[in-house]
Amino acid sequence: MNTDKAYAEKIASEYAPKETRKVVALKKLDNRAKRPANVFAYSFGVVMALLLGVGMCLSMKVLGDGSTLYTVLGIVVGVIGIVGVSVNYAIYRKLLENSKKKYSADIIALANQIAAE
Repeated sequence: MNTDKAYAEKIASEYAPKETRKVVALKKLDNRAKRPANVFAYSFGVVMALLLGVGMCLSMKVLGDGSTLYTVLGIVVGVIGIVGVSVNYAIYRKLLENSKKKYSADIIALANQIAAE
């Protein structure tokens, strides 16, 4: 086997114009449908986890001057963080469902075209 020839063909294939295949288009549509829900879920989850952590730090007197006011504030902020983390998955599922409805016709049509070939 000529390794130089195989290497040259590999390099040439990297620079050759790519054909847009239907499978690639289907993957892009699938990603476009899922991206908004994923971005929201990760962002909201991180913010709520940070709120939960700040609330814990305030209530355990790691942050603040250790007064009762900061402890109560920490409990309130921590509960807000807990509620946010708890509802994050439900919000994600609803956003994903709405986004899938939006793109379902295009994805099904393209998938049927691929299956027919």
